[in-house]
Amino acid sequence: MSAPARVLVVDDSPTMRGLITAVLSSDPEVNVIGQAGDALEAREAIKRLNPDVVTLDIEMPNMNGLDFLEKIMTLRPMPVIMVSTMTHRGAEATLAALEIGAFDCVGKPGPGEPRPFGDLAEKVKAAARTQRQFSQPVAAAAPPPSVADFRVGRKIVAIGSSTGGVEALIAVLQKFPANCPPTVITQHMPPTFTRSFAERLNRLCAPVVQEATDGARLEIGKIYLAPGGERHLQVTGASAPCCRLVDRPPVNGHRPSVDVLFDSVAELAGRNAVGVILTGMGRDGAAGLLKMRHAGARTLGQNEKTCVVYGMPRVAHELGAVEQQLPLSAIGEEILKMTAARKEGTE
Repeated sequence: MSAPARVLVVDDSPTMRGLITAVLSSDPEVNVIGQAGDALEAREAIKRLNPDVVTLDIEMPNMNGLDFLEKIMTLRPMPVIMVSTMTHRGAEATLAALEIGAFDCVGKPGPGEPRPFGDLAEKVKAAARTQRQFSQPVAAAAPPPSVADFRVGRKIVAIGSSTGGVEALIAVLQKFPANCPPTVITQHMPPTFTRSFAERLNRLCAPVVQEATDGARLEIGKIYLAPGGERHLQVTGASAPCCRLVDRPPVNGHRPSVDVLFDSVAELAGRNAVGVILTGMGRDGAAGLLKMRHAGARTLGQNEKTCVVYGMPRVAHELGAVEQQLPLSAIGEEILKMTAARKEGTE
C-alpha cells in the first residue's frame, strides 16, 4: 500500500476547513497535514510541510485563490484542487483556475446536502498520484482552418472528458473552424458550471458553443455541451438528429454520463460518427466508445503523456475501443480529417 496523500487545506472559513478536513480524514489513504486561513498562511505551510496536494478556496482575504494559484504554478507547481461556491461567479473563477493549471474543482455544499464533498477524497488521491507538470497552462492555439478551407461531411462528433477536460476541450475545439461538424460533449462538471463553461468556450472558439437543450437540432458549426448534474445527454432522430436530455439514474457514478452519450451516438449514427475520449478519472465512456467502434465509427483517445489523469482513455484503450491514441495537440486536426467531406461528395 502506498503512503497516504498528504493534503494542505486552505480556506478562510474555520467551519469549511473543519468540514473538508473531516471528509478527507475519513479516508485512510488521505492525511490532512495542515490548514491555512489565507494565502500568506498557506505559503508558509507549503514551504514547511511540502504537501502532495492543496485544496484551495477561491474567495479569500489578502490574496484571492486565483492570484495565489498563479504564484503556486509559477514558483512551486503542484496539484491544486479548487473549492468554489456553486454560483455563476464561482463557476467563472473556477474555470479560470482550471485553465491556469488547477487539477480539478469541487463545489461547496449547500444546506442539508447529504454527502458534502462526496468525491473530494478520490480527486485528492488521483491528484497525488499524477506525475503531470502543473506549470504549463493551455498554450495559444494556431488559427483554425477557414470556412473556405474545410468542407464538412455528414459525421457527428461525440467527445467525453472529466478531470483535466477544461484544458483539453479548449485545446481540441480551438482547432475547429466555424463550419465544424455537429459536436456533442459530456464533460463531468458540477451543476451551474457547464453554462459558464459553454459561454467561455463560445468566446474562445470559432464555432457556436452552447449548453445543450432538449430538442436542439444538431447543426453544422455548433457544439453542444451536456448540462451538469440533473440529466443525461443523448442524440436521437434519424432524419433530423437532435439533443435529448433524459432523466435516468447516474451511470458509472456520473450524470451526465459519457457512456450514455456514446451509446446513443452509436445507435443513431453508426459509421457516420467520430468518438473521442479525453483525460479523466474512472472508466466512464470506455464501454460506450467500444460500442461506437463496433458500430463502425472512428474513435480516438488521448495518450497517457498528455492526460492529466490517464483513466478513462486507458480503460477505453485496454477494451479495444480506441482506434488511435494521440497527443492532445493532434486530436483536433485528426477529428477534422475524419469528418471532412470527400472531394467527390460528402461522406
